[in-house]
Amino acid sequence: MGRALPESPVTLAGFAAAFEEGVVAVERLGKAALGDKTMVDALAPASRALSLAVRDGVGVRQAVEQAAHAAREGAKSTIPMQAKRGRASYLGPRSIGHEDPGAASAALLLEALASVVE
Repeated sequence: MGRALPESPVTLAGFAAAFEEGVVAVERLGKAALGDKTMVDALAPASRALSLAVRDGVGVRQAVEQAAHAAREGAKSTIPMQAKRGRASYLGPRSIGHEDPGAASAALLLEALASVVE
Protein backbone atom coordinates (compact mmCIF):
# COMPACT_ATOMS: atom_id res chain seq x y z
CA MET A 1 0.00 0.00 0.00
CA GLY A 2 2.82 2.38 0.86
CA ARG A 3 4.37 1.99 -2.56
CA ALA A 4 1.05 2.73 -4.22
CA LEU A 5 0.23 5.88 -2.25
CA PRO A 6 0.48 9.00 -4.36
CA GLU A 7 2.59 11.96 -3.32
CA SER A 8 1.06 14.50 -0.95
CA PRO A 9 -1.65 15.46 -0.63
CA VAL A 10 -3.34 12.08 -0.46
CA THR A 11 -6.91 12.15 -1.72
CA LEU A 12 -9.63 9.70 -0.78
CA ALA A 13 -9.48 8.24 -4.29
CA GLY A 14 -5.71 7.83 -4.05
CA PHE A 15 -5.98 6.24 -0.62
CA ALA A 16 -8.72 3.85 -1.81
CA ALA A 17 -6.65 2.80 -4.83
CA ALA A 18 -3.55 2.25 -2.67
CA PHE A 19 -5.60 0.32 -0.12
CA GLU A 20 -6.93 -1.93 -2.87
CA GLU A 21 -3.39 -2.58 -4.11
CA GLY A 22 -2.37 -3.42 -0.55
CA VAL A 23 -5.20 -5.96 -0.24
CA VAL A 24 -4.20 -7.54 -3.55
CA ALA A 25 -0.62 -7.82 -2.29
CA VAL A 26 -1.76 -9.45 0.98
CA GLU A 27 -3.86 -11.93 -1.00
CA ARG A 28 -0.96 -12.74 -3.31
CA LEU A 29 1.73 -13.00 -0.65
CA GLY A 30 -0.43 -14.97 1.77
CA LYS A 31 -2.10 -17.01 -0.95
CA ALA A 32 -5.35 -16.07 0.77
CA ALA A 33 -8.78 -15.27 -0.58
CA LEU A 34 -12.07 -14.06 0.79
CA GLY A 35 -13.55 -16.92 2.83
CA ASP A 36 -10.23 -18.44 3.91
CA LYS A 37 -10.67 -17.03 7.44
CA THR A 38 -7.81 -14.54 7.29
CA MET A 39 -7.35 -10.79 7.49
CA VAL A 40 -8.50 -10.70 3.86
CA ASP A 41 -12.04 -11.31 5.14
CA ALA A 42 -11.90 -7.87 6.78
CA LEU A 43 -9.62 -6.04 4.34
CA ALA A 44 -11.42 -6.94 1.10
CA PRO A 45 -14.85 -5.67 2.24
CA ALA A 46 -13.20 -2.52 3.62
CA SER A 47 -11.49 -1.92 0.29
CA ARG A 48 -14.76 -2.44 -1.56
CA ALA A 49 -16.50 0.02 0.81
CA LEU A 50 -13.81 2.65 0.18
CA SER A 51 -14.12 2.23 -3.58
CA LEU A 52 -17.91 2.59 -3.40
CA ALA A 53 -17.55 5.68 -1.22
CA VAL A 54 -15.26 7.26 -3.80
CA ARG A 55 -17.72 6.38 -6.55
CA ASP A 56 -20.60 7.87 -4.56
CA GLY A 57 -18.66 11.01 -3.66
CA VAL A 58 -19.04 10.74 0.11
CA GLY A 59 -16.77 12.61 2.47
CA VAL A 60 -13.54 11.21 3.85
CA ARG A 61 -14.82 10.62 7.38
CA GLN A 62 -17.96 8.82 6.20
CA ALA A 63 -15.94 6.76 3.71
CA VAL A 64 -13.49 5.56 6.36
CA GLU A 65 -16.34 4.85 8.77
CA GLN A 66 -18.04 2.75 6.08
CA ALA A 67 -14.78 0.89 5.48
CA ALA A 68 -14.36 0.27 9.21
CA HIS A 69 -17.91 -1.04 9.46
CA ALA A 70 -17.35 -3.35 6.47
CA ALA A 71 -14.13 -4.62 8.06
CA ARG A 72 -15.87 -5.31 11.38
CA GLU A 73 -18.66 -7.21 9.60
CA GLY A 74 -16.07 -9.12 7.58
CA ALA A 75 -14.21 -10.09 10.74
CA LYS A 76 -17.45 -11.26 12.35
CA SER A 77 -18.20 -13.36 9.28
CA THR A 78 -15.13 -15.50 10.05
CA ILE A 79 -16.66 -16.93 13.23
CA PRO A 80 -18.48 -19.88 11.59
CA MET A 81 -15.63 -20.58 9.14
CA GLN A 82 -12.88 -23.15 9.33
CA ALA A 83 -9.48 -21.55 8.72
CA LYS A 84 -7.87 -22.52 5.42
CA ARG A 85 -4.78 -20.29 5.61
CA GLY A 86 -2.51 -18.79 8.21
CA ARG A 87 -1.69 -20.02 11.69
CA ALA A 88 -5.32 -20.69 12.55
CA SER A 89 -5.41 -23.31 9.79
CA TYR A 90 -3.33 -25.57 12.05
CA LEU A 91 -6.36 -25.81 14.35
CA GLY A 92 -8.54 -27.41 11.67
CA PRO A 93 -12.15 -27.76 12.83
CA ARG A 94 -11.26 -26.22 16.20
CA SER A 95 -11.00 -22.84 14.45
CA ILE A 96 -14.78 -22.89 13.88
CA GLY A 97 -16.67 -20.68 16.30
CA HIS A 98 -13.86 -18.16 16.83
CA GLU A 99 -13.26 -14.85 15.11
CA ASP A 100 -10.06 -14.87 13.08
CA PRO A 101 -7.42 -12.82 14.93
CA GLY A 102 -5.98 -11.35 11.73
CA ALA A 103 -9.41 -10.20 10.56
CA ALA A 104 -10.18 -8.79 14.01
CA SER A 105 -6.86 -6.92 14.05
CA ALA A 106 -7.44 -5.51 10.58
CA ALA A 107 -10.89 -4.30 11.65
CA LEU A 108 -9.37 -2.64 14.74
CA LEU A 109 -6.86 -0.79 12.57
CA LEU A 110 -9.63 0.58 10.37
CA GLU A 111 -11.72 1.51 13.39
CA ALA A 112 -8.72 3.40 14.80
CA LEU A 113 -8.28 5.21 11.49
CA ALA A 114 -11.97 6.14 11.46
CA SER A 115 -11.66 7.59 14.96
CA VAL A 116 -8.95 10.07 13.93
CA VAL A 117 -9.67 10.94 10.31
CA GLU A 118 -10.86 14.48 9.60
